[in-house]
Amino acid sequence: MSVGAILVVVATSTRAAAQSPAPSAPPDPAPADPPPSDPPLTGMKGEEGTPTPLQVDYAQYGVAFAGECLVAPGEIWPSDAAAPCILGPGGGPVLRGAYRPAGPWYIGGAYQFAKLDSNNLYRLGILQELRAEMRYFFDVGSRFTPYATWALGGMIYGNEFGADTGGVTTFAGGGVELEITRFAVLSLNLAYQPMLFFGFDDSAGQERLAGVAHFIHLDLGIELKTELSRE
Repeated sequence: MSVGAILVVVATSTRAAAQSPAPSAPPDPAPADPPPSDPPLTGMKGEEGTPTPLQVDYAQYGVAFAGECLVAPGEIWPSDAAAPCILGPGGGPVLRGAYRPAGPWYIGGAYQFAKLDSNNLYRLGILQELRAEMRYFFDVGSRFTPYATWALGGMIYGNEFGADTGGVTTFAGGGVELEITRFAVLSLNLAYQPMLFFGFDDSAGQERLAGVAHFIHLDLGIELKTELSRE
């Protein structure tokens, strides 16, 4: 083979090698999946970092305004009474305090006084109540939390915070709590409230027999919560 032929073969081989694609680099290995992380702490209303009621105890306290709607006065206004009824609708403030243990319970007490319509038999007919209250909350995963509520206590009724009569009061009903912030809530209660009054003679000389008066109780309030530390 002549020198010219050798040069032609070498040039052809070099040109073919230059035109062939370079070998591709091996693909990078797929990144490993990150290790699973613990779910974030979620509060009753779905806020990250907020303890649930099952984890924290609270002191809860606040004030409300209550309305009392008289449904039936009972024997305190007998059908043959010459004087008008000494009981009527009214309203007034409620002071509340409670312990909220971890869980759905509310264990508390309330003091309420209400100015009732006494048909001018009293200058200022005041009904005062002191009662123990319970609530059971139903967690529905939102800022609105419904609950059942009931109470038992005592009461007095008279002119200008006096005590012409007294008795026993109770109520049973339901309500809803709206979480404004983690430490402030609005509450709305609606309950049936019977009151057992002892017999007495009023300022007009009318005998008022012992009996049960029936009310519908409605109150709207704001309550604050304070975390209680655990030892």
